[in-house]
Amino acid sequence: MFEAMIDPTFPAARRGGAGTRAPRPAGLGQRRIGLLANTKRNAAELLDAIAGLLAERQGTAPVRRHRKPGIAEQAPDHVLADLAESCDVVLVGVGDCGSCSASAVADGIALEAAGVPAAVICSEAFTLSADAMAALKGEAGYRYLTTPHPVAPLTPAELTERAKLLLPGVVGALTDRPSATAVA
Repeated sequence: MFEAMIDPTFPAARRGGAGTRAPRPAGLGQRRIGLLANTKRNAAELLDAIAGLLAERQGTAPVRRHRKPGIAEQAPDHVLADLAESCDVVLVGVGDCGSCSASAVADGIALEAAGVPAAVICSEAFTLSADAMAALKGEAGYRYLTTPHPVAPLTPAELTERAKLLLPGVVGALTDRPSATAVA
């Protein structure tokens, strides 16, 4: 149980976007993948499942993993800097509540501003929070991926199936191939 409400938009100006998407590669073969998971149950597991599929089907290079200190917090500056320096593209998520959706979008915007394409994954139930954060960061219309809510109670087999469903959208979000599953 939470003892206090945390506002993930404060301060709203922290690590805002630059108004442009990072340039996308034509494909993901041999690209270094970064994973930025929050502390929500199954967030890291879903990102790992997607990364495994990317390695198997797209030929991506080994993964760099980071876990945020909390669901409602943006990633620390040193984590974002490490991902920007060591990865070609980054998966961010999973926004499976209002606060974590907002902070996931803020992290994606910060990575894009640093020149790294990001695929942010949020539960479809929390698009209002994700969109509000994007607007606060000066990035109204920021594109992210949605997945059915909730992710937290999924079994390992269900996570694998969810990863397979998300994969085409992830590839589209990280490359110069458009994706029908990204939400504006």
